[in-house]
Amino acid sequence: MPDNQPFVSPLNPPGFFPLDDHSVLALEGPEAIAFAHAQFSSDVTALAVGHWQWSTWLTAKGRVLAVFALLRTGEHALRLVLPDVDAAELADALRRYVFRRKVTLAARPDLRVTGAFAAPAQARGPLLAGDEANGLELDYGTAALPRTLRLAGGPGATPPASTEAWSVADLRLGLPRLPPSQREQWTPQQLALDRLAAFSVKKGCYPGQEIVARTHFLGRAKRELLLLQVADAAEPGAAVVQAGQAIGSLASAAGRSPRYALAVVPLEREDAPLQVADTPVRVEPFVEGFAR
Repeated sequence: MPDNQPFVSPLNPPGFFPLDDHSVLALEGPEAIAFAHAQFSSDVTALAVGHWQWSTWLTAKGRVLAVFALLRTGEHALRLVLPDVDAAELADALRRYVFRRKVTLAARPDLRVTGAFAAPAQARGPLLAGDEANGLELDYGTAALPRTLRLAGGPGATPPASTEAWSVADLRLGLPRLPPSQREQWTPQQLALDRLAAFSVKKGCYPGQEIVARTHFLGRAKRELLLLQVADAAEPGAAVVQAGQAIGSLASAAGRSPRYALAVVPLEREDAPLQVADTPVRVEPFVEGFAR
């Protein structure tokens, strides 16, 4: 589509399939940006209208509760696209910190999240395209692994395609998909969220900021994230074993034959093969370029 033409996209374009394990949370109001900046790990005040970035919400101890795409859809409006997290539950948790701030939080089940393994029509990098009425488009991949994510009202796209393939692509791009058992377990550095530029070490206080900053500035990161090909029996929480000793564990897993997993392991370890679920694993390179 030429750049000088307006963005026009049907609600249900061909090739898109529903991502029912994603939900959308809306933050709106005169103090929505200030509230999000004080709660989330990214530099929300630097996010321009019509752009998006990766962000997280952390515990006071710097453990990751949620990783999400944060969209600035208006001067006083944000949208969180949440994989594996219920937007209504997250809204309830965040409301405990609203106090007297002029901000409203509401789940948006009317905004259906769909995806396609194709480059976006007009969205590029952190730049959004379209609108919620006709379809809001995100560049959700890279040149090596192109994908488009869309938010739109109306019925979901058909026919359905495998959301498992989408989850595998997330892992290959370095985006953790955290089941409930893996929340509040890992710091942003342990999940290599610097690869996504999902946290700032320059902004002021937010939950977990002291832990994140101390790890960064004192160089205390002792673990790293690996992308592994594992046996189909491997599940999040499974131990990563080297020379008969458990040295780490899986934070995420997706796919079947091949199955991929994100593993947190020590930076300093022996030069010996790794195993998960009594089966040798293969370390794979990440697909780089997913930062926004």
